[in-house]
Amino acid sequence: MAEEKQMPKKVRQELLVKQLKENPFLTDDELAEKYNVSIQTIRLDRLALGIPEVRKRIKSVAEEAYSRVRSLQEGELVGELIDIKLGEYAISMLEVTEDMVSRFGNVRGHLLFAQANSLALAVIDSDVVLTGSSRVRFKRPVLLGEKVIAKAVVKTRKGVSYLVSTYLKVERDLVFKGHFIMFAQDKKRLEGASSNDNSN
Repeated sequence: MAEEKQMPKKVRQELLVKQLKENPFLTDDELAEKYNVSIQTIRLDRLALGIPEVRKRIKSVAEEAYSRVRSLQEGELVGELIDIKLGEYAISMLEVTEDMVSRFGNVRGHLLFAQANSLALAVIDSDVVLTGSSRVRFKRPVLLGEKVIAKAVVKTRKGVSYLVSTYLKVERDLVFKGHFIMFAQDKKRLEGASSNDNSN
């Protein structure tokens, strides 16, 4: 049986750069399997191209994205923020670890809801955002070791009210879908209401 011919190094490196721009959280293992080379070859390619390892790539992308969020502070978002365009869309990633799963190995539903809801809060271009209501559907269980990619999209806006749709996927499988009614509040109005409550 003849060995499968490997693609030229230059072609592989060009594809690697393009692939990591599209999906910065691919691991060296996944890339090695995709290009039918060793993990060490991928590491050498990354080094030659000046591309950091996956954790550093995610951290860099997340720090840049967090700097644009107004309604949440770092640490309040469930998952790593990957990309955001305030008032339009936001994307996050949640890597499922042992502390997130039940004794049966599936992710607890409140974590998926929290990832979707916190992303719906983050996408609104306001300092204070409240969740008015939600309608959600869990499509399939999420398991230990899977990566959940969430996308929140602002569908409509009426005054201070927003309809935000969220879609959570593991690879190509839709695992959760939610629609959230969000309300952007004026920070000064909330501070005024708070001082009125304290004066009574």
